Amino acid sequence: MASQLKMKKKVFVGLSGGVDSSVSACLLKKAGYDVTGVFIKTWTPDWLECTWKEDRLDAMRVCVRLGIPFLTLDLEKEYKRDVVDYMIAEYKAGRTPNPDVMCNKYIKFGGFFDFAMKQGADYVATGHYARVKKLSAVNFRLLAGKDNNKDQSYFLWTITQKQLAKTFFPIGDLIKPEVRKLAKKFGLLTADKKDSQGLCFMGKVDVKDFLSHYIEKKRGKVLNESGQEIGYHDGAVFLTIGERHGFMVTKKTPNDKPYFIIAKDIKKNTITIAHFKQNKILPTSTKEVIIRDINLISSSFNQSDSILARVRYRQPLQRAGIVNLKSGVKNGELKVKFDEPQIVAPGQSVVFYKGEECLGGGIII
Repeated sequence: MASQLKMKKKVFVGLSGGVDSSVSACLLKKAGYDVTGVFIKTWTPDWLECTWKEDRLDAMRVCVRLGIPFLTLDLEKEYKRDVVDYMIAEYKAGRTPNPDVMCNKYIKFGGFFDFAMKQGADYVATGHYARVKKLSAVNFRLLAGKDNNKDQSYFLWTITQKQLAKTFFPIGDLIKPEVRKLAKKFGLLTADKKDSQGLCFMGKVDVKDFLSHYIEKKRGKVLNESGQEIGYHDGAVFLTIGERHGFMVTKKTPNDKPYFIIAKDIKKNTITIAHFKQNKILPTSTKEVIIRDINLISSSFNQSDSILARVRYRQPLQRAGIVNLKSGVKNGELKVKFDEPQIVAPGQSVVFYKGEECLGGGIII
């Protein structure tokens, strides 16, 4: 009887044309679910090499191989507005946004999730390296993927309980080599397809190259800690705190240590650089940050709990604590206090963890 009920559960799988989502669809089909593959068409600039048609064709071929329906969902307008325009505006304002976080919030678990539910799907599924743990009918937890090198929970901190209750991450318990091995075993043409790089959904495009089409380059001064001009750059808006590249130092010696950006002034179009101090910290590294746009996936921790957090994808988890949790959420802001100094930039995401559970996060102001 349970098997018959499972057979009736309809799952819409977001197919990118890559190996991870392909294997996700295959695993669900083999588990007895009624699977539909959905290719999400996003906005692509005219000057960028068009790859979405090839990806869509690969996704379609996977569906043919699995014998499942195939749909195309056009979210060009939403992607341009909520991901691309947001990213450009944030950089112009001197912040460092994370477009992958916004892509998950507004596209995969926004437009795609809403579309699937309206079409009668019981669940959605994606090829994310993450896991969902059900504690009760109304209590779900987001866990990191088993593959530490691929874990994508950092990009999923905006997800809600409502969405987790209707979401599968079929490859969350696998490591990448196992996924590719399964793809070959199942005869999927995406088995050896390279992972996409660059911006979410856009493939091989460098962020700075992308931004240079929408923000004019403007040469500015590179300053040292004393305020002396020691080099130049092509625009402070393209650079971020902690970055080692993207500027030229003209006054240096062969024995100089690497320089890192510690501050930038968007109005004056200047950046300030310095060397690492002890323990790889910079002069402007800080133990405290204020975050906004907070989303708490889980209420499984108290204000007094010591938690773990990261401010960058794949950064080793850092010990931290939350200050003024109740009043902070009410006012739309929280203070995060780290045990050790962190290199941070406004616009970056701070994501909280308790063990392998992702608790939520916010954006540094």
